[in-house]
Parts: sequence; C-alpha cells; structure tokens
Amino acid sequence: MVFYCIMVKRVLLIVLDGLGIGELPDAEEYGDKGSNTLRNMADAVGDLNLPNLESLGIGFLGEFKGIGMPEQLKGCYGKMAEASKAKDTTSGHWEMMGVIVDKPFPTYPDGFPQKIIDAFEKAIGRKVLGNKHASGTEIIKELGPEHIKTGCPIIYTSADSVFQIAAHEEIIPVEDLYRMCEIARGILKYPYNIGRVIARPFIGREGSFTRTPRRKDYSILPFKKTALEYLIEGGMDVISIGKVKDIFAGKGFTKTVPVSDNNDAISKTILSFNAMKKGIVWVTLVDFDTLYGHRNDPQGYAKALEDFDKRLPEIFEIIKKDDLLIITADHGCDPTTPSTDHSREYVPLLVYGPAIKKGINLGLRDSFSDIGATILDAFELKKPVEGKSFRGEIANTNALSKLT
Repeated sequence: MVFYCIMVKRVLLIVLDGLGIGELPDAEEYGDKGSNTLRNMADAVGDLNLPNLESLGIGFLGEFKGIGMPEQLKGCYGKMAEASKAKDTTSGHWEMMGVIVDKPFPTYPDGFPQKIIDAFEKAIGRKVLGNKHASGTEIIKELGPEHIKTGCPIIYTSADSVFQIAAHEEIIPVEDLYRMCEIARGILKYPYNIGRVIARPFIGREGSFTRTPRRKDYSILPFKKTALEYLIEGGMDVISIGKVKDIFAGKGFTKTVPVSDNNDAISKTILSFNAMKKGIVWVTLVDFDTLYGHRNDPQGYAKALEDFDKRLPEIFEIIKKDDLLIITADHGCDPTTPSTDHSREYVPLLVYGPAIKKGINLGLRDSFSDIGATILDAFELKKPVEGKSFRGEIANTNALSKLT
C-alpha cells in the first residue's frame, strides 16, 4: 500500500479573534440572528481591502464588499461550524484542540448569586461594586470614580461565562488584582464551573479611563486531554503568543510569550516561529474582538483587519516547504448589531503551505476540532481526539514524500 503525507515540521495557527462569517443555523437561540461579522463590517465601511486574505480564498466564503474571488489562489479555504453549545472564547479554543463543550458554561445575565459575592468579599476582605451584566468600557466609566474613592473592585459579567474584576492600577496594584482573580477562580470551580475569571486593570481619571494591556485570564481546566498535550508528548514545542495559554489554564504549552497588541503579537509570532525547529506556534489576535467587536466599532475593526492583511506577506515569507499556516477564528463578534457580546457564527478556515494544493474548497466542517485533528495527523501522531483531519484533502502528491 502507498501512503502520501505532508512532511510537516512546523505549524503556525493564527486565530483572528471574533471574525465570524455568517450566522449558524441555531444563531437565533443565542440572540444572534442576522449576525455576520465580516459581511456587516464590510457593508458598514463600504469596501474592505484584504488582498492577502483574498489570495487564500476568503472571498469564496460569502459576499463581502471589496473582497473578490481570484482565479489563482495561494491556499485552501473552507468554513467551520462550532459543535460546542456555546459562542465564547473558551469553547472556541478548546474545540480547536479536540474538546467539545456539550453543556454550556453557566452565565449570569442578572449578576452573580449573593452566595458567590459573599464568599469572594470575605476572601479578599473588601466589598465589591457592580455585580451585573455590562460592557467593560461602560462599567469603568460608570463605577470608576466610586472605585477610586472606596477601593472596592468592580465585578461584572457578559453573555459569556465570565467573572470579570476591574480595578484601577493605582488603587489596586496589578499583582493584587491577579491574586483576587486566583481567589475567585478557586471559588468558582465546581459546582459553579464558570468558564473564566478575567483581570481587567485600567488607568486614567474620571471621563478618560482606559483599560491596559495587562489583562489576564484564569480559565477552568479543560475536562479532557487536548491535542496540545499530545503534541508535547510527541516531542513538539507548543508556543503560546499572548493569552492562548491562559485559556487552557496553562496546560499544553512549553512556552508563552507576552504581547501588548495585535502588531506586537504578529512581530513576536514571526520571531518565535523562526526560532522553532519543530512544533506549533499559536497566536490569537485579540484586538479585533476586545477593541472593536465588543465596542461596536466596525471602522476600527476594518482598519485592524486591513493592518493584519498588510503583514501577511511577512508571514507567508516564514512559511517554508515543511510548514503549514492555518488562519481561523474562535467565534463571531459582529460590531454592527446592538449587542456588544460574541455572536454564534461560522468561522473561516484558510490554509497555506508550499507543499499543499492550491484552491481546494475544504467545504463546511462540522467542528473546529478538525484543526487539532489535522495538526496531529500532519505530525504523524495518531491520537484519540475529536475531529476529522483534512490533511488528505490538501496533500499535494507532487510535493510529498512517498511511504511504503
């Protein structure tokens, strides 16, 4: 029997945080009917100029103003549905690595139960402010002055399963805020199982409060082994650029690199990838979601996406014959809808590498977990994870090694 395999040594996984491409069939159940982050953003700004994403086939995934469908493509394209019963950061990232969340993490649209608040206040020795569903920028505008006067941290949540703690860096030093988050994480395990505790430091004065880049996520542990852990067992480097490691509660990574924004993340991704001999670098570019999607700013979102596209040639340059580039998203975050929360959408799947076919339509994938399955498959690691590998669909037999 003859087998053909992509001789992969390195994988670069880029997640464009919140770049959905159209509502899922059950979007209405999540309050997201009509959401389409990329299309609605393009409609809002007129045209999008994304020639490099276009060259990978993103224009074949829907009708997006300004984005065409070139005859000659550099990569392969498809779209993925989220199998998990959720639309948040944790479920999206976990699912890519083979962990499907069958039961949604609990959410608290009316604020957290008093039992949780009482336990947290007792543990930190302070009262709290807020305890409601709110936009992060709006709640510090509303409660920031009282927080400065009292020293009480601000607690809020969103449509996601998150317990967010905001504090001014001059009132509660960041290290103290992190300790508060660790305490909250300990309280919010079983039976609460809240997905993430998030530190939200900010600076400034009344009327001009600004969140700082020193956000930190404290995730619940994945409830089963991920593809990342299998990669490490297989002798691979697994490098987190930015917050990815936090989403997995630190499990499954050999190294993490802190970043300040999208541009810094891209630069450090390139440096880390060039230095790595075998393994995976994973970067999630959070500014799309945090700065623009949640703040309903389609113009800012569009500019950030175009800025990313301008740097894609640098990324193409570092992808050598034994490498694979995968670009996707973890959920939607439509900046044109009244909601400031994530949206339940399909996400793009764009794949590039010198040794793969070009212009292949990978179709509609039933789960984000196809990414983890493909990465393990490309490294010849046969492990029991969810998902269906698309390795065979992109294999270019003219550029592959033959095994007998």
